[in-house]
Amino acid sequence: MIVFAFYLFALGAIAGGLFTVVSRNPVHSVLWLILAFLSSAGMFVLMGAEFVAMLLIIVYVGAVAVLFLFVVMMLDIDFAELKAEMARYMPLALLIGLVILMQLAMAFGAWEASELAAGQLAQPTPSDMHNTQALGMILYDDYFLLFQLAGLILLVAMMGAIVLTLRHRDNVKRQDIVSQILRDPAKQMELKDVKPGQGL
Repeated sequence: MIVFAFYLFALGAIAGGLFTVVSRNPVHSVLWLILAFLSSAGMFVLMGAEFVAMLLIIVYVGAVAVLFLFVVMMLDIDFAELKAEMARYMPLALLIGLVILMQLAMAFGAWEASELAAGQLAQPTPSDMHNTQALGMILYDDYFLLFQLAGLILLVAMMGAIVLTLRHRDNVKRQDIVSQILRDPAKQMELKDVKPGQGL
């Protein structure tokens, strides 16, 4: 059953990642991305990393994927025009992809397993602590600076999404707080003496 679940989650992750890239509808791409995240979380559960799996579901599926959906729906991008512009850069993109595949082939061709790999895979975390505690020690002790830099990169990405969705349209009334505060009540207000039985 564990082997069947592994292959099921692995195929789900591969299919989700593939259809995320090749889907024509951006909303469908985000939904396939959610499938890839859920499948990856399932594989983390099979490896015994329950905390990472729940973190992947809560943060990426519950927050990041929903943010992607909001951005795709709010930007109102003309995807036909965007694809036409992307077609001009297709030869360059194929060349870069070929170079990356060659580098991966060279890396995997020269890769050799370490003698300590079998022992580390058998016991990935120290015996005197839980995997969640071991992960916290790695993130907040050994790789604290890199963890903070990753947070800054995510902050810049969030600010970029906000800037892209902020558009000033001429036909939209916006609030000017400074002019509202500086208004003179004596000039802006007028008292009307309404006689009894008359309308305004």
